[in-house]
Amino acid sequence: MEPPYHPPVKRSVEIAGHKTSVSLEPIFWNLLKEASEAEGLPVNALVARIDAERLEADNPPGLAGAIRIWLVSRADQ
Repeated sequence: MEPPYHPPVKRSVEIAGHKTSVSLEPIFWNLLKEASEAEGLPVNALVARIDAERLEADNPPGLAGAIRIWLVSRADQ
């Protein structure tokens, strides 16, 4: 496992047919992959779901922040 203190890594994801890039630290990419497997969804589909949920917020965070928040909230459950 990589050390937790690592700069963000930019990866491309596709949301609703549009490619965008997201920068997350490797630990969050690993957690996102684990979550997508647990949810039975491809990573892109899970990111799209998180994106849709964040857009419903009164003051939505950026996509990378929303992914981090979603992952931390999931871990608390």
